[in-house]
Amino acid sequence: MAKKKFDTNPLDPDFPKKTAFEPQPQETTTLPQNGATDTKRFEEPVQTEEQTTRKFDEANFNQYQAPFNGQNVPSNYQPPLPLYAQNDRTRKVAKVGLPENILTALPYVPFFIGLVAGLLELFFVPKSEAKVRFHAAQGVAAHLAILIISAILGGLSNITGLAGAGESIFNIVTTVMLVIFAIKAFQGKPIHIEAVDDLTNWLEDKIKPSE
Repeated sequence: MAKKKFDTNPLDPDFPKKTAFEPQPQETTTLPQNGATDTKRFEEPVQTEEQTTRKFDEANFNQYQAPFNGQNVPSNYQPPLPLYAQNDRTRKVAKVGLPENILTALPYVPFFIGLVAGLLELFFVPKSEAKVRFHAAQGVAAHLAILIISAILGGLSNITGLAGAGESIFNIVTTVMLVIFAIKAFQGKPIHIEAVDDLTNWLEDKIKPSE
């Protein structure tokens, strides 16, 4: 019977023996401590930010720390003055020549003095003086409202004595109120009479200052 193509081993039968691992003895060599050419020194470590930053001790830290006063603000903090206190209330108003605090207080003076003063200010104070014109218009509006209510109470007093007593009380209360308003305006404090807002805006808009 003829041999097949793959019946024989093409490898050398002694190949496994030749390739078997046999440990070979090696000599151990010791490198010299100094002057070795095959060794390489490691680079010096780079200093970090923490190492180069100077640390403050507790005494130095306290020099830069403000004492706690209940707020996250400097201890010497001073609150700003109100807007009415920052303005110069004694400055002279253009085209009139009187101080601002006097012109803002005059429209609230009782006994028709404030009514006349407020009208004059509306006719002569320029539009740029918004604060003075506002108090002038508000003072005139307050006087007109008082006159209208006093006239109504006066007419009713002819019918009943109760209306006459109410008119007297009303006049006393409004006089005291106007005096308080005049003092506050002179001090530069804000005044707002909500009941006469519409009339105040109408007077300030319709009465134009003379050129």
